[in-house]
Formats: sequence, structure tokens, C-alpha cells
Amino acid sequence: MTLAEYRKRRGMEAPAGDAHTGSDAHAERHPGPLEYIQIGTVLAVITGIEVGIYYMGLSRALLVVGLLGFSATKFVLVVLWFMHLKFDHPLFSTMFVMGFMLAAAIFAVALATIDGKLV
Repeated sequence: MTLAEYRKRRGMEAPAGDAHTGSDAHAERHPGPLEYIQIGTVLAVITGIEVGIYYMGLSRALLVVGLLGFSATKFVLVVLWFMHLKFDHPLFSTMFVMGFMLAAAIFAVALATIDGKLV
């Protein structure tokens, strides 16, 4: 149930100037089933490329960089479409990116303190 539907149920008026309150406006902004199938196909192709890269026998550094790049691409696609951040208020995207950057920074510091050796 969206906030707009909840407000209608309770007999409350939607705030003036709020573009996200109408269910029709909300439905227009989100992708349809075809776009989800396209994104899923892209994610499957990227996963296939990752598996192929692993079995190509590349150097360790090139393998890690390639897999991290493809994984980051998949991560961005999932966050934007399946978590709907692309269609929500920009504040949510900003909060997510800032939290992710903080987590990445903490991981980098932790990795640096153990000299980059995870095992």
C-alpha cells in the first residue's frame, strides 16, 4: 500500500505539490514487466561473462579487476531497478550512496591493516 492509498483510506488530503502521491503517477514512473525481463537478461549475460572470465586463466590482478567491475555493474543495476532507487526521491539515493561509500572506506582500511591478505 502506498502512502497516497493510505491517506485516501483515512480520508486525508495529499500534500499540495507532492508528485509522488498519486498511484497513477507512481505507476508511470516504475518500469513494466518487459523492462524487468530486459534487466534480468542483462544481469544473466554479465554473470555468464564473469564465469567465462574466471575460466580464461587470466592473471590474478586482471581477474580481480574484471570481476569487481562486472560485479559493480550488476550491483548498480539491481539497486537502481529492483530496489527502485532510480524512481524514488533523490535523498534516498544519496543516503544509499553515502552509506555504501562509508562501508567501502571501512573495508579498505580494514584490508590495509591486514596487508591485503584475506586468508
